[in-house]
Amino acid sequence: MVFPTKGRRETVSSHLPPLVEPGHTFGSVTDKISSAVTERGTPRGWIVGFAFSFLLLMVLLVSVTYLLVYGVGVWGINIPVAWAFAIINFVWWIGIGHAGTLISAILLLLRQEWRTSINRFAEAMTLFAVACAGLYPLLHMGRPWLAYWLFPYPNTMGMWPQFRSPLVWDVFAVSTYLLISLMFWYIGLIPDLATLRDRSESRVGKTIYGLLAMGWRGSARHWHRYETAYLLLAGLSTPLVVSVHTIVSFDFAVAQVPGWHATVFPPYFVAGAVYAGFAMVILLAIPLRRFYGLQDFVTLRHLDHMARVMLATGLFVAYGYMMETFTAWYSASTFETYMIENRFFGPYSPYYWALIFCNVVVPQFLWFSRIRMNTTALFLIALVVSVGMWLERFIIVVVSLHRDFLPSSWDMYSPTIWDWGMYIGSIGLFLSLLFLFVRFLPMISIFEMRTLLPGAEVKEDEA
Repeated sequence: MVFPTKGRRETVSSHLPPLVEPGHTFGSVTDKISSAVTERGTPRGWIVGFAFSFLLLMVLLVSVTYLLVYGVGVWGINIPVAWAFAIINFVWWIGIGHAGTLISAILLLLRQEWRTSINRFAEAMTLFAVACAGLYPLLHMGRPWLAYWLFPYPNTMGMWPQFRSPLVWDVFAVSTYLLISLMFWYIGLIPDLATLRDRSESRVGKTIYGLLAMGWRGSARHWHRYETAYLLLAGLSTPLVVSVHTIVSFDFAVAQVPGWHATVFPPYFVAGAVYAGFAMVILLAIPLRRFYGLQDFVTLRHLDHMARVMLATGLFVAYGYMMETFTAWYSASTFETYMIENRFFGPYSPYYWALIFCNVVVPQFLWFSRIRMNTTALFLIALVVSVGMWLERFIIVVVSLHRDFLPSSWDMYSPTIWDWGMYIGSIGLFLSLLFLFVRFLPMISIFEMRTLLPGAEVKEDEA
């Protein structure tokens, strides 16, 4: 759903390109976006990309199987570093999923029309990222078949979750986030599923898309109910953007470990999640618009707006880094001061300075419009930021744990091949789901793009 723009002053600089390139009609928009789904042949590039992603997915399945057979001892975890790659990757994937909800819900409520071209695959990215994140807490338990113990259900053993534990809060927050995001994504798809139902040439396609469209006919009553449900879910999703990663940050902030016990963590984690999420949206948008020829719909203006949001949230993240250092100095605590010194000059210091370079130094190039309009430069910056946000989680988890209060328990952490197999395999799961999505569902909202064409000529057969 896109709100009308008549009488509203344009807030974007006049030198930016339009949201949709001129010359399109309602029919041409529908044909262009739906062709990626309805075409008979599968593009060779899609087959190659999916094959590579599926190969990485097999790495995940092998790693998980080996883990379930031999236990979590196959990972590199030890006595001080009991949390490692599993929690690092969990927080990283949850953060990536935040941009989709932000683009879909908050920008919709704020009537930002530039979200229209990117909201669909950003929402799908949210679901796939949360699916990847959900694997890690289950596998990190060591007994994933007992994961249902985390839920408050009546049982004969009298065992109940510890509701004061932030790990239980994670279960409620992430499951709620996944459910609301899935409903929001699916409801937005219904009008487009009806379009694919009407345009599909195969009986199987008509049947499947018809069932998923749930009898949509585009009547006034259908549109009224659709808009009501869409706005309601947008309102429910908006606080989730803040609450989910705030609760994830409580996994660390409620502990006494130096480097974790910080009140800045909730806003710092939320800003970092949006930062990493928009970086991933850019990493997906640039190749998709080029491979499928969607430059008229995902324009440089969209990339410019996403780069601006990424720059703003990157400055919040940089402020969080400064506050961590300032708080450690101002507290005059021996443990907090040593924690910062260990980050700066300890055995993992190269990772910390690489983090600062990736998340603070490189994004400063986004101040220049010429960089924001350059797809190659923007793609590289987004890639660097994604690496930097993963390093940030590594620093928070590993570097804070490997030297805690007792020097006698200090130890180094080194990930094993199974740690890396789980991480690389989760990327394969994410990409496999993404490739299936762009092949069988419209990656851009067809009906919302049509509302951005007030001057388009509508022919009788296109209406």
